[in-house]
Amino acid sequence: MEKYYENLLKSIGEDIKRPGLKSTPLRAARAFEYLTKGYRDDLDKIINNAVFPSDNDEMIIVKNIEMYSLCEHHLLPFFGKCHVGYLPNGKILGLSKIARIVDVFARRLQVQENLTKEIAETILKYTGAKGVGVVVEAQHLCMMMRGVEKQNSLMKTSCMLGAFRREISTRSEFLSLIH
Repeated sequence: MEKYYENLLKSIGEDIKRPGLKSTPLRAARAFEYLTKGYRDDLDKIINNAVFPSDNDEMIIVKNIEMYSLCEHHLLPFFGKCHVGYLPNGKILGLSKIARIVDVFARRLQVQENLTKEIAETILKYTGAKGVGVVVEAQHLCMMMRGVEKQNSLMKTSCMLGAFRREISTRSEFLSLIH
């Protein structure tokens, strides 16, 4: 990947031998590997059996989970917050695992709509919850730095599964608690 970054810098007319760029191709390659580490993450290892029996049947919410991703169309960052809620069905998921699931999918080339759905479906798969709700609010540098250059735009996406989709009261409770 380092060679590709060298060629990219040369193609825009940069001198890759100048002091400020001397190690940039290597640093950029390492950064890109980190920013896309979600492709190499193993969800089973991340969850690591942190699914615990519980008789709790009340909504569990983790809100304001910071997330950073790369737009698959322009390779520019988008970033924001993810809010996750679920209704347990005899099992609860370790708290940190929810944030780690968000990171697995955010650290891939993504569109926000798919990111939101992948998080919800994964939490449902591992918990067998009665319902899952995920809302992502993000700012997209592909819209802020280029194109229409709208600095204050915020994209919101949601995915509601099970009781969160079927029951308006469950959906409403979740949405009111995350805001």
